[in-house]
Amino acid sequence: MHKRIVIKLGTSVLTGGTRHLDQPRIVELVRQCAELHSHGHDLVIVSSGAQAAGRARLNFPDLPPTIASKQLFAAVGQSRLMFTWERFFEIYGIHVGQILITRADVENRQRYLNARDAFLALLEHRIVPIVNENDAVATEEIKVGDNDNISALVATLVGADLLVILTDQPGLFTADPRTDPTAQLIPEVRRIDETLRALAGGSKSGLGVGGMVTKLEAADKARRAGVAVVISSGREPNVILRAAAGEPLGTRFPAVENPLENRKAWILAGHRPAGKLIIDDGAALALTQRGRSLLPAGIARVEGKFLRGDTISIYDLHRHELARGIAAYNSHDMRLIAGCHSDAIAERLGYAYGTVAVHRNDMILLAD
Repeated sequence: MHKRIVIKLGTSVLTGGTRHLDQPRIVELVRQCAELHSHGHDLVIVSSGAQAAGRARLNFPDLPPTIASKQLFAAVGQSRLMFTWERFFEIYGIHVGQILITRADVENRQRYLNARDAFLALLEHRIVPIVNENDAVATEEIKVGDNDNISALVATLVGADLLVILTDQPGLFTADPRTDPTAQLIPEVRRIDETLRALAGGSKSGLGVGGMVTKLEAADKARRAGVAVVISSGREPNVILRAAAGEPLGTRFPAVENPLENRKAWILAGHRPAGKLIIDDGAALALTQRGRSLLPAGIARVEGKFLRGDTISIYDLHRHELARGIAAYNSHDMRLIAGCHSDAIAERLGYAYGTVAVHRNDMILLAD
């Protein structure tokens, strides 16, 4: 059985498809969490539902669909949501602590480590962290954007063994089960590719932010960091207990055998790529088959604007994303040295930060 578990609860799970928080359902979820907690497991809950709680608290006012309106609902609903969790966990004598997070809290390495320390301190004292995006103050530039990817980020932060993503669907299907009666549940996924992503549909409830696409993104990030992932229905009886026990349930994504070390997990989980490098076939082979760094000579094209030290994506000529890494040069310099030999960098720029565009130690290969 898994020792440290992150549980992500979607809005549709917490509301039961209604416009209000479904308190009996939340009590049942807390009961399962309390049972695991009593057996020594560390638990972290990534909870959606703040905006839904805020709308209900204000009696569903007719406000324009702006970011400010969403922030208003989140500001009102966050305290209501937290009170609900605190009240129900208190039945079992379990303390909870609130952590609000944004992408800006993890893109900086030092802030990432500070956030990790906060989580670990709570867990050490047997306090259950309740996590959500800080929607009341976050702008689009610093938002992660959905709680699925936040759950993967948190699972990476705390070194979880298992991430359980509960939604209104039983898992990932071969087709959309809402429209195709022949759709079959996929019990296990060991490789996430473009074909699999094409099977994922959008959110239909109108309450949540992400659909199955964001759940696949989250599963891919978490499993690369050594975290097993289960996507299942929040309606399934004892779903949290059964997932923790390893029972076949929903769609399971086993952790990769050689997980990313901490620094690389941080690159993947915490950063939105600021730009792209398109590389030639020789460079693609060197990266994916020979474990080499990316040299300027292999760069065919540079897209976007980024700084030295930013995370960038690396694509082959067929537009398949091969890797992500930390840029050794900014986008302006990268364009100047693209296609040139490493010993000509200083001549072209008047200085050099080294011979590589992206070092292998600062790079994550995305191909399975």
